[in-house]
Amino acid sequence: MANNEEKVQENIEDQETQEKSETSQEVDELTKCQEELAGERDKFLRAHADFENMKKRIEKEKHNALIYANEAFAKDLLTVLDTFENGLKSVEQVDANETAIEEIKKGMILTYEQLLSILKKHGIEEVECEGEFNPEFHQAVTQMDSEEHNSGDIVQVLQKGYKLKERLLRASMVATCK
Repeated sequence: MANNEEKVQENIEDQETQEKSETSQEVDELTKCQEELAGERDKFLRAHADFENMKKRIEKEKHNALIYANEAFAKDLLTVLDTFENGLKSVEQVDANETAIEEIKKGMILTYEQLLSILKKHGIEEVECEGEFNPEFHQAVTQMDSEEHNSGDIVQVLQKGYKLKERLLRASMVATCK
């Protein structure tokens, strides 16, 4: 009988060992599934973040496209503005006693001011040319001697520069002090 009891005890132990082994396998499979799920969740979160970043980037590009849509048009207007400025300078050099010249001058000034107003309304502004040379906004065409300016300062503006919002349309052509 003791032999039977030993066999029964062995069977019980074998069953317990087998159940533990099966439980261990189930736990291993569950752990493996949880790791796979975590990996897939990470992939999903990364893809979602990439999508959100792309969406933001596209919105920013769309916004910039709307703001700067008329950039070529604005650049073309700048040559007209230069012509008006040169015309005004020429009229100022003529004898101002003549009535016709004075009327032409008034008309040119009015047209010039309207053009400036329209450009300003659309975010186009003149680049400041006072003080020190800034290569981001100025193009040095020549250097001059000047007792009134420090080395590297702008002495004379040869052609005005303009910005559309924060974007440079055309750099100012300047003469700097040696």
